[in-house]
Amino acid sequence: MFAMLDEAIDDAGTAWLTLNRPERHNAFNAELIAALTEAFTRLGSASEVRAIVLAGAGKSFSAGADLDWMRAAAGWSAAENEADAMGLSNMLAAINNCARPVIVIAHGHVTGGGVGLVACADMAVAIAGTQFRLSEVRLGLTPATISPFVLARIGARARRWFLTAEAFDAGQARDMGLVDEVADDADAAQDIVAHWLTHIGQAAPGAVADAKRLALDFAGQMISDELREESARRIAARRVSAEGQEGIHAFLNKGKPSWVQD
Repeated sequence: MFAMLDEAIDDAGTAWLTLNRPERHNAFNAELIAALTEAFTRLGSASEVRAIVLAGAGKSFSAGADLDWMRAAAGWSAAENEADAMGLSNMLAAINNCARPVIVIAHGHVTGGGVGLVACADMAVAIAGTQFRLSEVRLGLTPATISPFVLARIGARARRWFLTAEAFDAGQARDMGLVDEVADDADAAQDIVAHWLTHIGQAAPGAVADAKRLALDFAGQMISDELREESARRIAARRVSAEGQEGIHAFLNKGKPSWVQD
């Protein structure tokens, strides 16, 4: 296990991941990127895992790129920098495409790549006082690697924040769709997460994974004949699946399917 990422799985099948570089405000370096990529890849295919919650230790969720890592990258070749950036992109894709629901709890400062982490979540809650910033242009850079994920989450609203690098608060993050809820404090954030987890625990795990894939694959697409045919194929596959058969049988007979958590 990587020292920079704490992991625990509870009896309900929730995997709790905590970024653990508090002295660096949980900024990314190569080791933390590798740890996150490995964890989300592994947990996303673990049958005992129903959901994954990602939070950060210390004063901040994530301050983006580690300064020492950025300093080192400045001396690399273009090819080395491209390979390094793909490592970050692969990590974000592992989170974004994870077959399990991903929940993020944001607090403190959330900067650059930290905003990318939030954008990859299925559900996100920010604690009041959280400050977000896409700061790259102030460093002579751009948010290129995280941009596909941020744009998928907040769309054209990203243009302002990409260009100005100004800070925005938890309420603004909710208004633009980057986070779903704002909590008054850490306890309230845990209550919101518990509410989401309760509902996830009532749903069939395979259906949840397929529903997430629907949201990722179909978002923004034109309603074409091909898209409608693909949607028909997907519901047909669900209806004849073991989960689909069990769920419909339980509903018709007023029973409880095996996946429902008490």
